[in-house]
Amino acid sequence: MTNMMETAQAQLRELLMNALGALTAEGKIAAEPLPAFKIEVPADKSHGDFASNIAMASAKALHMAPRAIAELLVGAIGFEGTYFEKAEIAGPGFMNFFLRKTWFADTVQAVLTDTDNYGKSEGGKGKKALVEFVSANPTGPMHVGNARGAALGDGISALLEWTGWHTEREFYVNDAGNQVAKFGKSLSLRYLQLCSEKGQAVMKAHANDADAIAEAIYGEDGNSADFPMPDDVYLGRDIIVHAANYYFQNGDALAKLDEDARQKALADYALPLNIEGLERDLKSYRVVYDNWFRESKLHADGSVDRIIDELTRRGFTYEQEGAVWFKAEQFGADKDFVLRRANGIPTYIVPDIAYHMDKLVTRNFDKAINVLGADHHGYVPRLKAALKALDVDTDRLDVVLMQMVMLFRNGQPAKLSKRSGKAIGLVTLLEDIPLDAARFFFNMREANSHFEFDLDLAVEKSSQNPVYYVQYAHARICSILRTLKEEGLYVDSTPIRELPIGEVPQEIELIRHIAAFPAEIAAAAKVYDPSRVTKYAMELSSLFHKFYDACSVKNAETPELREARTAICRAAAQTLRNAMAILKIDCPEKM
Repeated sequence: MTNMMETAQAQLRELLMNALGALTAEGKIAAEPLPAFKIEVPADKSHGDFASNIAMASAKALHMAPRAIAELLVGAIGFEGTYFEKAEIAGPGFMNFFLRKTWFADTVQAVLTDTDNYGKSEGGKGKKALVEFVSANPTGPMHVGNARGAALGDGISALLEWTGWHTEREFYVNDAGNQVAKFGKSLSLRYLQLCSEKGQAVMKAHANDADAIAEAIYGEDGNSADFPMPDDVYLGRDIIVHAANYYFQNGDALAKLDEDARQKALADYALPLNIEGLERDLKSYRVVYDNWFRESKLHADGSVDRIIDELTRRGFTYEQEGAVWFKAEQFGADKDFVLRRANGIPTYIVPDIAYHMDKLVTRNFDKAINVLGADHHGYVPRLKAALKALDVDTDRLDVVLMQMVMLFRNGQPAKLSKRSGKAIGLVTLLEDIPLDAARFFFNMREANSHFEFDLDLAVEKSSQNPVYYVQYAHARICSILRTLKEEGLYVDSTPIRELPIGEVPQEIELIRHIAAFPAEIAAAAKVYDPSRVTKYAMELSSLFHKFYDACSVKNAETPELREARTAICRAAAQTLRNAMAILKIDCPEKM
């Protein structure tokens, strides 16, 4: 797991400190503590491979002009045997450093040695992270926002794994509370409609085909004149399908039961089927969870009640009009909020508090990371206020707020799948566009950015389609290597350091970008931003195309140069594969 940028930076820092030490010993500069200084990669590559402000930063402490310090340092640095060839002074005292060709050769070698591990690091070694994402309401199918959340959460999880964290993916199943009661009520109403004379006629007309029955009963908006529904229920076609399938299996026996019993029986039947469907659909999206944590467990084992009892014991609650309130303002929230209603039922946030206590205290994860919709922005400080009152370090909880997705087709907002005619959710989205395109597109923007998803572009086979552009770059490299092998020109026996690598600007730029990969992954993991990976891959693809246009591989001037460029191609392909592996996107060898 090599990081050549880090290696060079560490070597340069050591060179500078040794030079300062030698100058101090010679009495050329004062023996004073030095302030922190920076070593950076300059945006303008004509300013060198690395730049440092050491002379500027130390001027006050050493009572010398920055340029005079820089001139002394240049004279004192021993570059022999290092990755650095020379240093130049710019302006009032900035120092620019230039790498030798051996560094570029060793970078290519590092990729070819590390192969599938290239880009990995161990910053999170020994730490545990729990990433909770999607957690869609199990009372219905997943919407397109869940598709973005799934790609984002899975990408964040992979980034943490690549930087050494033990990472677990978790789906929080809301199988208790108001939404389940609403689900049961919706199922009961549809079931009774099927038991009615009109419902029986529809079932007979459609030969007990649940989907056809749902289409007939649903109407245009789920509330047809023959089968009306109240406002406080779910109107999806899936509710009718569940009710019809239950009827096919069990007949009209539930019609004779009281309402509560009927609702419970139907919810107990349909909810597990929905949860199985969520798991199946997410697996088809290449998202596999380590844990499916059920809210009902927190109610059953008393965790929910214990939260209210503990906050009360600590003196952080009060009663008002029969309800129990939490003194949330005391812990940084915008306002106090209700924990238990006057009817004795806890509010939705109480099981969430209990759930996060389970994450951070019972299971003791170092980090709990939640991917939530942007509409949760007010919820987060309230949750953290309760955790703070319970002596939990809220810095261990990080929340990634995700903005909405707008789907576009032919330049217009798209609401229906072109193939199925259904509302576009995760499943219907994957009927319209390739899976790789979905995962790539949803990770092209930072989570807090609104995203306009161009459905037409996602299926386009051209360089305008970002995922196609990246995959084509990989396939092009594979084609080059395949042709070399077929013609007996593929050689990889010469030590990389003995090859003429880093001879032209396009080679140098490509290798620099390859070298930046480990640091880019570490930075992306730190800020939970997989979009940095897609941007990196697009830039790598662009730099490879520029390299290939300028530097012939097959027809290189010498066998040694051909072998050098073959090695660069192999390193570029490996780095692209590793970037796309983080996002679980295929890198085809032929297109």
